[in-house]
Amino acid sequence: YHVEKMASFAKVTTYVGPGFKKHVPEGALLGFGNPLLDISAEIPAEILTKYELKSGDIILADEKHKPIYDELVENFKVDFIAGGATQNAIRVAQWMLLSEKATAFIGCVGKDKYSEELQRCCEQDGVETYYLETEEAPTGTCAVLVYEKERTLIANLGAANLYKHAHTQSAEMQQVIAKAQVYYCAGFPLSTPEGKETMLSMCKHAAEHNKPFCLNLSAPFLIQFFWEKLQEVLFHADYLFGNESEAAEFSKKQGWECDLPEVALRIAAMAKTSGSRCRTVIITQGAEKTVVARNGEVTLYPVLKLEKEHIVDTNGAGDAFVGGFLARMTQGFPIEECVRAGHYAARIIIQQSGVSLPPSPDIA
Repeated sequence: YHVEKMASFAKVTTYVGPGFKKHVPEGALLGFGNPLLDISAEIPAEILTKYELKSGDIILADEKHKPIYDELVENFKVDFIAGGATQNAIRVAQWMLLSEKATAFIGCVGKDKYSEELQRCCEQDGVETYYLETEEAPTGTCAVLVYEKERTLIANLGAANLYKHAHTQSAEMQQVIAKAQVYYCAGFPLSTPEGKETMLSMCKHAAEHNKPFCLNLSAPFLIQFFWEKLQEVLFHADYLFGNESEAAEFSKKQGWECDLPEVALRIAAMAKTSGSRCRTVIITQGAEKTVVARNGEVTLYPVLKLEKEHIVDTNGAGDAFVGGFLARMTQGFPIEECVRAGHYAARIIIQQSGVSLPPSPDIA
């Protein structure tokens, strides 16, 4: 999208930041989602052949893939990285905030060695975890197979699909929810049996206490197959994140025929439960300008160019953007700074393998 095509209602900003940071209290940012443990290793081509994989595949594991997780751990040098869309965003936000235990995360894991590793990773990152443990399924894992710099991903959702809403209603979790100031959910729990109920309980608390609830469209298939559930939660969302593919699918579902900024405007204008703040819609487009719609206006935020030779892995870029954005929102900064921080976080993460965090951010 070019600015000249949208000059009638879109403006471009080149905001450069406040140059200072703000402390936030413990548990100020709370996320709910599907926790996964990424198990990453460099592998030979024979492993791809053995498991009938093509380099670059991104798939859900079936039975023939199940042994690969233990094989990686036993036979290769592996990196364990806490993963899953919401958890990734929360980890990045914690990294950006530089305030001890400023973030917390809720999700379901198995009672196994992988949940212990996941807990260790999050603790190392400074995220307070409130996992529901189940014996019905193993901890969700994602095998990350690196061959000649190409990544092949095989996800086994496992326990992540089995979160029980009753866990959220416990006295301990009610205290965790009550002390949070900002709430974030990726859309993926909408595909689980009790995910929607948990998301709605967080939405309603946020609305009743005038706190922002943030939602991510997350994937086109959620719009295609979980539309009714998505609409229920979207009704409560103060901030909605997505990328250009998800926005296009949303527009298609609604029967709209318009460009991306207009799609963002229309979503922002949809009915919502809380009238205390407008809905803000944030659509990223990779290296192209980020589209933000709110209060009947669209603003385009340019993304700093990064040379291709510096890009290692773009898979976590969207989650990183959300993490940077949420960090600044939790600190009370204006939308311009939230977007700038999101761009910064995404730029850092795509220069790493997976959502691996450098020692500390250097954003001014």
